Amino acid sequence: MTAIEKPAGRIDAGAYAMTASAVVSLRRLVITDFRSYARAELALDGRPVVLTGENGAGKTNLLEAVSLLSPGRGLRGAPFAEIARVDGAGGWAVAATIEGPEGPLRLGTGIEPGVETHARSRAVRIDGQAASSAGVLAEHLRIVWLTPAMDRLFVEGATERRKFLDRLVMGFDPAHGTRANAYDRALRERNRLLSDEIFDDAWLGGLEEQMAEHGVALAAARLDTLARLRGAIEASGEGAFPRAEIAIDGMLEAELASRAAVDVEEGFRTHLREMRRRDAGAGRTLEGPHRSDLLVRHAPKDREARICSTGEQKALLIGIVLANARLLAALGKPPLLLLDEVAAHLDRDRRAALFDEIVALQLQAFMTGTDPSLFEGFGARAQSLRVAGGLIATEWN
Repeated sequence: MTAIEKPAGRIDAGAYAMTASAVVSLRRLVITDFRSYARAELALDGRPVVLTGENGAGKTNLLEAVSLLSPGRGLRGAPFAEIARVDGAGGWAVAATIEGPEGPLRLGTGIEPGVETHARSRAVRIDGQAASSAGVLAEHLRIVWLTPAMDRLFVEGATERRKFLDRLVMGFDPAHGTRANAYDRALRERNRLLSDEIFDDAWLGGLEEQMAEHGVALAAARLDTLARLRGAIEASGEGAFPRAEIAIDGMLEAELASRAAVDVEEGFRTHLREMRRRDAGAGRTLEGPHRSDLLVRHAPKDREARICSTGEQKALLIGIVLANARLLAALGKPPLLLLDEVAAHLDRDRRAALFDEIVALQLQAFMTGTDPSLFEGFGARAQSLRVAGGLIATEWN
């Protein structure tokens, strides 16, 4: 089983100071045949980026392009075939230059025209060299996003909350996504065999061995990240964003609190073997880390996030994301933040607090909105661009 770093626990607020050498920023972005863009190029100077324009102008398309510089399907979760521009050549590409502690690095991803655009087919290149998989991107760039689609994160099913947590985990443990994919592949194959009533012990046993190994590692990494986040939230004290109490409800996560990982792994493997008939009847595997749920409470009001107001839920989410950013910045791995239409949900004081923290942490955040006045609090601290008709122009400096 892959070793997981010991939980960090409480973090001293003074540890968040970040030297300029640790800053990570996107300096150039070029997209080709991507969504509404035949071609677009952004030259960036490292400051936070504000993208304003009318609805449908293509602002979120730019954020999605940046999000694909990380593993997975990006902030929309769209099949890669849907990303290619209508009437384009049939493929798409995203190329970027990032500046970090080790100097400039070129990242690229996309699908060549004529290549089958299924979920596993996108190519990734690092400094011009082909990478084995998109998982390698997590070693070079941490990206976290908030989108309007996440406004109901606390009131809908557990799947999106689990994905949100796992993306935070990847900031500390880049291999987390690779293990999650391996677990999911074994899970799907086990479900297929059980659905077809194939109870071959050797075949199922091999899959369950993989599920136990990767599943316990997933659960351990989630617990580690939650411990880090709790420490960061506690250290930040009371501020513009409400303090969140965070926990996880999951079979393996609960067992890891009181048992050694090797024992939990063996127990889960045995449980899967014993539950084959039950899971076959249900048509799916009923227990495991694929069923875990992130639990969040509004600490000052002692109220579950799911029954808080929409504004309170948004503020809780932002508070968690900022705590995560502070942690990564302290480790010299500051993330890019993609904040789609976030300012419209915040009052003036919270907008100012968000802008101030982004600047203080030297983060490069990409923020979108229809109203430029919402971002006036940034002033010259941000690079503001206007998006209209597939064109991108400087709004103010």
